[in-house]
Amino acid sequence: MKQTNMIGWDIGGAHIKAAVINSSNEVVAIYQQPCPLWKGLRYLQAAVTQILHETVAGDCYHAITMTGELVDLFKDREDGVKQIMTSMTQLLPKNRCLVFAGLSGFLEAERVEVEHYNAIASANWLASASFAAQKVGSGIFVDIGSTTTDILVLKNESVLAEGYTDYQRLISRELLYTGIIRTAVMAVVQTASDQGQEIGIMAEYFATMADVYRVTGELNELHDQTDTADGAEKTLSASARRLSRMIGSDFNPEELLRWQQFAENIRGQHLQKIQNAFDYRIKNEDLPNSSPIIGAGVGRFLVKYLAQRTERPYLDFTELFLTSPLQTGLTAADCAPAVAVACLARAIY
Repeated sequence: MKQTNMIGWDIGGAHIKAAVINSSNEVVAIYQQPCPLWKGLRYLQAAVTQILHETVAGDCYHAITMTGELVDLFKDREDGVKQIMTSMTQLLPKNRCLVFAGLSGFLEAERVEVEHYNAIASANWLASASFAAQKVGSGIFVDIGSTTTDILVLKNESVLAEGYTDYQRLISRELLYTGIIRTAVMAVVQTASDQGQEIGIMAEYFATMADVYRVTGELNELHDQTDTADGAEKTLSASARRLSRMIGSDFNPEELLRWQQFAENIRGQHLQKIQNAFDYRIKNEDLPNSSPIIGAGVGRFLVKYLAQRTERPYLDFTELFLTSPLQTGLTAADCAPAVAVACLARAIY
């Protein structure tokens, strides 16, 4: 196996991400395909097939992790794991397919049983954090993605996680259900500042955080593969218009500065929510200020600000890898679980 490429797969509810690692442990390709899995398994099959076509997978081995079992297409999480695994093993060579089962390590796909489903469900965060811990030793791993944020303390090459399931991690605040693209603005703030006044935010799906970060100028359009709230275009003016609806106002192009300031205020509150969880996670940990914050995910530009605020060094997840020039424009940090699960599997098998 060491002489063949390893493809890591991260099967999410909105995207499929894949990373190709060669026999020299270099990241040679990274892919992301939109996959509204809640609409049906055909979207998963289409996205995986498209990535396989682009990679010319051939003799590759495959390592899988997932979060997509949460979508409401499935009866429950176990049903989700079962159906995703069935689909993936139909698309990939079964005898060359490994599944990440969290604390239980990797399992050969054909050996996965019902009792393994809970360990497999939503374990992608542990793949990323475990790889970072092995590389860095101690620090704080923060992955801000399109939909969620993970905050994990690393110490002595181990992940000090209080929770394991999504339910447990929401309690421990190691998981925040907030991201920079798909999250609705109304889920982040209830009030904001506009023209020097505090104003309530409408509880309507008028805009997403992609609109906020497009207006602030921080959104990489390559990362936004999700439909807008109104189905309209992804432009600066269209995003400002969607934000204006959040406070019952109309957008005038001559007032663009107003909406940029409005977006900055929402951004500041978003970052503060993430910092509050960060502070909560590390308050009882004996981590020196020299311990780095490792930033991953398409929203890691916010992790850099978090590092500045807390006066800790910042380390980009991409710097943990040997990387060949990539054609897609994506980086290892953009698709951290896919890259990590491939590297972890390569190291073992």
